Amino acid sequence: MDNRLFFSATQRNRNYIGDVLSRIIKKNGSVLEIGSGSGEHGVVFQKRFPEIIWQTSDPELVHRKSISSWIDYEGLNKKMPQPIELDVKKFPWKIPLELANSLQGIVSINMIHIAQWKCTVDLFRGSGKLLNEGQFLILYGPFKIGNKHTSQSNYFFDNSLKVKNDLWGIRNLEEVSDEAKKNGFFQENIINMPANNYSIIYKKVFN
Repeated sequence: MDNRLFFSATQRNRNYIGDVLSRIIKKNGSVLEIGSGSGEHGVVFQKRFPEIIWQTSDPELVHRKSISSWIDYEGLNKKMPQPIELDVKKFPWKIPLELANSLQGIVSINMIHIAQWKCTVDLFRGSGKLLNEGQFLILYGPFKIGNKHTSQSNYFFDNSLKVKNDLWGIRNLEEVSDEAKKNGFFQENIINMPANNYSIIYKKVFN
């Protein structure tokens, strides 16, 4: 059965995000994607970086079914593992031992603004326990800088999110990075991306 979902934003941003990842990813080990959604990013990155293992995850069954369908559709069954069920709020994270031992970094794309703030807190908490010194955590999406929106379109987008769920919304980068610091990360780089988005690169500096 074809359970593939199609998210339009993925088509627009996947190459740009891939370019950022190409600066950071090493030619070995695995990467864990948190909140993989449809799975469209996952299969694209697995194909772009065939020397690593791209491990998708999502708490929603409908998303995990979509990811599995995308893996099958792209003929990646022999290379790419099936998605794992992972809710950042549920500790401890249930991570396969092989993944934990080979992990070089974590990526989360367009997640923290469509989730309650606790998910951001727990994303760093869980990542801080899983990653070792020198490993990366990359967030992609819209952010407020100095508690101000970077564009009018982001202002309207933020309001639309809060109409859907008053716990959602575009996060203030300084507050996000404060959570990172609490869990042993420092903000290594901020990369401007198309459509008023950013890639934020954090590195683990201590356990």
